[in-house]
Amino acid sequence: MNSGSMSKRNKKGRDIDGVLILDKASGQSSNSALQEIKRLFGANKAGHTGSLDPLASGLLPICLGQSTKVAQFLLDDDKKYFVKGKLGEISDTGDSEGRISKYGSTKGIDEALIKETLKKFDGVISQIPPMFSALKKNGTPLYKLARKGIEVERKPREVSIHEIQFISLQNDVLTLEVSCSKGTYIRTLIEDIGKHLNCGGHVIELRRIGFAHLIIDQSKTFKDLREMSIDELDNLLIGPDEMIPNLKSIYLDYDQSSDIKFGRKIQCSELDSPQKVKLYDANKRFVGIGESNGSSEVLPKRLFI
Repeated sequence: MNSGSMSKRNKKGRDIDGVLILDKASGQSSNSALQEIKRLFGANKAGHTGSLDPLASGLLPICLGQSTKVAQFLLDDDKKYFVKGKLGEISDTGDSEGRISKYGSTKGIDEALIKETLKKFDGVISQIPPMFSALKKNGTPLYKLARKGIEVERKPREVSIHEIQFISLQNDVLTLEVSCSKGTYIRTLIEDIGKHLNCGGHVIELRRIGFAHLIIDQSKTFKDLREMSIDELDNLLIGPDEMIPNLKSIYLDYDQSSDIKFGRKIQCSELDSPQKVKLYDANKRFVGIGESNGSSEVLPKRLFI
């Protein structure tokens, strides 16, 4: 790395905007990954779009600077996972990091039986969130209570399994690809599949391979990133507007651009239903997210000014 790049990196805090698509390693917390990205880029501000369990690897978009303003709009997006579950054993955490115990026989469990069982988990299903999760009870994360041996009642939640694809079954290890809605606990899914098979099961490997419109091939590992100069790192960043491709784009004239930047509502005849939209100023620069109230009015929601 040249000295110019080093001086850029060592400069105290950069106001840099954009989104990095990280391939987080298994064993690293999402917050630890976030802090390292922030250091690598010398960024003043950074945030992620919903954490991955330390056990899980894969896609973790990291938002830098003003791009953190789109993070909340990404939390509702669908996810896709590659998962391996060990049948015949259960874990008190639902994964291989917990205390493992034998549960039931896997004799007679074959591909045909599993494929038939998986049909029960296709579509809208009900899940009870695990105790080892970041959900809170009276302000305390459930995993902190679980570590003290405290279990509290959790209400079932509906989630959507868009597709659950059988990959293989070898030596009692079931491999699946799962496309699902936000809020789906893959550990709970594997546990519930194991219960239906009367043998039990827990996650031994979990990898997020899809996030909204992103795929794992677009991501970079820390090994890749640590070998890059600051200029090469900057070139990896994608615009925050690219993270929300499903929102309609509205291009403003000079008067509308001025009004929006001062937080005033504007008129837009293109809209006839309530929706969020991407706003671009008269120079076609992305300036933020607006919201239509169902009439021709657009109100500023999150501005990048």
